[in-house]
Amino acid sequence: MNVLIFGATGMVGQGVLRESLLDSDVQLVQTVGRTATAIQNPKLREITHADFWHYEAIEENLRGFNACFFCLGVTSTGMTESDYSHVTYDIALAVAQTLSRLNPEMIFIYVSGAGADSSEQGRVMWARVKGRAENAVLSLPFKAAYIFRPAAIQPLHGIKSRTRLYRVLYSITEPLLPLLRRIMPGYISTTEQIGRAMLIVARQGAPKRILESRDIVAIAGVT
Repeated sequence: MNVLIFGATGMVGQGVLRESLLDSDVQLVQTVGRTATAIQNPKLREITHADFWHYEAIEENLRGFNACFFCLGVTSTGMTESDYSHVTYDIALAVAQTLSRLNPEMIFIYVSGAGADSSEQGRVMWARVKGRAENAVLSLPFKAAYIFRPAAIQPLHGIKSRTRLYRVLYSITEPLLPLLRRIMPGYISTTEQIGRAMLIVARQGAPKRILESRDIVAIAGVT
């Protein structure tokens, strides 16, 4: 299996990158991002690309992939709906439209978030935008597309969020997370579980197209 990862330097992206490199069924892992990951691995090929809204210049490097894990995301804090849509909806759609044309047999997995609003009509701005992006991805002619909606995420194996606020929150709650995972196993997933679940869904599919945190944990198995 050849996999493509967008957002491999983010917290979720780091998790799926790690699991993909460890998976014996994965022959090639290609990342696309503004910066390289600095990871050395014979299975890893990296493309640095500054314009996330346009891919004509690198299209030939985006062919021949079985799965794409789209893990790009930013916090909506301090952003207008227009600006947040530009970096959330517009980028996701630009990537997905390009890949559905170049790789029609691809499995596309879009990382959204718990509480995303599929109706696109709710009061919460980020949830409306994420829901609109989800709907757009699911409408494209991939072999199959799936939405991952993780809730709280525990980073493992030295993985850290690039968002300062999240890093502070994780440092405060880290001692409690193992206990909270036992108390609320369907609400908290780890970066390892998310990465593992993505690979399983890419190979085997899933019973539904939108997978909440509890579904992700169940697919991955308890770790």
